[in-house]
Amino acid sequence: MWKLFNPSDIELTKYLFFTGKGGVGKTSTACATAITLADQGKKIMLVSTDPASNLQDVFNRELNNKGVKIEEVPNLMVANFDPIEAANEYKESVVGPYRGKLPEVVIKNMEEQLSGSCTVEIAAFNEFTNFITDDSIQKEFDHIIFDTAPTGHTLRMLQLPSAWSNFISESTHGASCLGQLAGLEDKKEVYSEAVKTLSDGKATTLILVSRPEITPLKEAERASKELREIGVNNQILVINGVLNNADDELSRSIYNKQRRALEDIPEKLETLKIFEIPLRPYNITGLENVRAFLKEDNIKVNNEELKVSAMLGLKDIINDLYNTDKKVIFTMGKGGVGKTTIAATIALGLANKGKKVHLTTTDPAAHLKFVLDEEQGISLSNIDEKKELEKYKEEVLSKARETMSEGDIEYIEEDLRSPCTQEIAVFRAFAEIVEKSEDEVVVIDTAPTGHTLLLLDSTESYNKEISRSQGDTPESVKKLLPKLRNPKETEVVIVTLAETTPVYEAMRLDEDLKRAGIKSKWWAINSSLYATNTTNIILKAKASNEIHWINKVEEISNGNFAVIEWKPEEIKGEKLVELLK
Repeated sequence: MWKLFNPSDIELTKYLFFTGKGGVGKTSTACATAITLADQGKKIMLVSTDPASNLQDVFNRELNNKGVKIEEVPNLMVANFDPIEAANEYKESVVGPYRGKLPEVVIKNMEEQLSGSCTVEIAAFNEFTNFITDDSIQKEFDHIIFDTAPTGHTLRMLQLPSAWSNFISESTHGASCLGQLAGLEDKKEVYSEAVKTLSDGKATTLILVSRPEITPLKEAERASKELREIGVNNQILVINGVLNNADDELSRSIYNKQRRALEDIPEKLETLKIFEIPLRPYNITGLENVRAFLKEDNIKVNNEELKVSAMLGLKDIINDLYNTDKKVIFTMGKGGVGKTTIAATIALGLANKGKKVHLTTTDPAAHLKFVLDEEQGISLSNIDEKKELEKYKEEVLSKARETMSEGDIEYIEEDLRSPCTQEIAVFRAFAEIVEKSEDEVVVIDTAPTGHTLLLLDSTESYNKEISRSQGDTPESVKKLLPKLRNPKETEVVIVTLAETTPVYEAMRLDEDLKRAGIKSKWWAINSSLYATNTTNIILKAKASNEIHWINKVEEISNGNFAVIEWKPEEIKGEKLVELLK
């Protein structure tokens, strides 16, 4: 459909940033690009700041944040930051000076302000600015390749005009993503230089990586738009995982589904130069596979043994939720793993067992209504994320305007664009629904992260210590937080895929919840090729590579997990019933 992605065919700038949703193949594409160029004699520095990066596995060696030479690729140097560790060090540098001087509740609030994904991104940006602004690095390497670019939100925050430290010390508006800017005053000039380089089309190319599926393509469009708004216009799109060989029922279904997604590619992406990478049947680890990634299929079947004695299905999770009489059930996971489908199926399964169920989702509920109706004991509500976000923004801004200057309002407005803000706004709407549904089982699609819950919780405690606040925690949220921490009432079902990045991201979400005092028992591995009986040579080899991750989830969940097979069509309406079998 489009030209194959080959770095040799593209006019490359000094800096190459790879970005995209978790699990789309950013790291694989960045590594393969780095090795291809190094093999051509170019001097390359590859830098990863992705928390879910498996660079150590890719190159089969220990890496550090300064750079390690790869002997088998003489012109390649690889640096791998641990952004979580960097974020923790950064957090302590901001909070440390106040320990023993401020009340413990204030310290706790500060720590939670600095625990979100935005902090990790700022800490990562803090680390790799050196690679953009250091003259000696620029002279030594022909190209500097970054696995994971900063988001538009992060870059806009770094461009905010007035003094960060004054705002942070005076702001009490609560659930904030701006806390991570505290202590960066001395870095302003370096950051300004880095942001300028990023928006220079002659110096920097942004490579958006996506899959031939609707959700990742929409996410790529959103990232593209966000970055264009701040002047990062030199963008190309790489679509990874395109299936070109269809010879059985499953492969034909996948082929057709991909074609439909690519024919309806978002308008804003159509204006970019687009390249594709065929679906590869192997994990991109080891130099042989990385070198093959942009060139050939290199089909290999993974011979790892499945350690699971019996595969459970979604019906087993539903039986347990029914038998333990859970009242609030969340499906949780990163975008694109199938949370909505799993939530709807759980609601249907419990209703079929005689429970009165309320299903609430941020996904348009209309297409579920002809199966999930009142007669089956299911009521539906659909939360409009945009509407809830606007409502919350207006509430916070109107209170902020009472006490703050126009300059400080600008900070609040940028803060309100963060992912945490959307989670908080939506969660408040969920809390109101749960409060009204005391006599029903409430199944909720899109769970808040542990960070969001702790922000709401610590902000409430913090607000008791101060005289004014914005973004108050409503009564419905205050009541819901203890309920969520009660494992007799609440269950979080973590949804993932049997792939590297989705499993690592699910593990981080699990840790996040534990920190907030919420236990999760069940995991669901969705869209598994291993659970199908495909005879297609590429899909069969790919399915064998899921075994490692199924074993990993088995270990993490203590055997409390279900595997749901890949379905070619969109699961909606009557198709939900099939998942109960």
